[in-house]
Amino acid sequence: MAKRIETIRLSCFYGSYKAVDDASLVIEPKSVTALIGPSGCGKSTYLRALNRMHEVIPGARVEGSVLLDDVDIYRPDVDPVAVRRTIGMVFQRPNPFPTMSIYDNVAAGLKLNGVRRKSELDDAVERSIKAANLWGEVKDRLGKAGAGLSGGQQQRLCIARAIAVEPAVLLMDEPCSALDPISTLAIEDLISQLKDSYTIVIVTHNMQQAARVSDTTGFFTLRGPGEAGYLVEVDTTTKIFTNPTEQRTEDYITGRFG
Repeated sequence: MAKRIETIRLSCFYGSYKAVDDASLVIEPKSVTALIGPSGCGKSTYLRALNRMHEVIPGARVEGSVLLDDVDIYRPDVDPVAVRRTIGMVFQRPNPFPTMSIYDNVAAGLKLNGVRRKSELDDAVERSIKAANLWGEVKDRLGKAGAGLSGGQQQRLCIARAIAVEPAVLLMDEPCSALDPISTLAIEDLISQLKDSYTIVIVTHNMQQAARVSDTTGFFTLRGPGEAGYLVEVDTTTKIFTNPTEQRTEDYITGRFG
């Protein structure tokens, strides 16, 4: 199996509390992997561990390995900033920089990476906004505040900002949970298009969304009340939703718990 990311016995902690226990998973290149499961089972924590966002929380740490193209991103000699440049993140609520224009929101990461030539910035901003299916709606107001866009437009702007620096992987933490149904479908269509260029991992509470957009699905749940979350099983999305191997997965999919 081709792999872009592999986690090997990954456990995530907040102080002494273990939030994720022993998760091993292979994420294939240029595919969409959905992570599903009940609230509080560690899905978002696991996702943040994939680009070392977990460790920015005081007291947070991981055990085990996260391999990006066979290199452990938690090795002491690996720069976490470089990791986050390669593995971008789109958060649950749209978070454009409120004082910046649409243009400057998308260009922000490029400027941090040292891009200064205006023609290069112009090309990258246009390319990224087009890739996020937003160009037709904002091309005549790039100088206006990004915060003035609708919720769905703001989330696509955040996706444009994330892909402007050309990451290899895009992580999405419930990217549609704050959006209306029409905006949600726009983001889902965008995800389907972006997987031609990016490896995408999405956390979602919406099982129908997971079924629509993903190639592979992993199901997390809790070992018990107050205990760590763990990865019950991972398989093709079709198999997870039609013929899962584990009874706990079937119980969740069919609504018996969760």
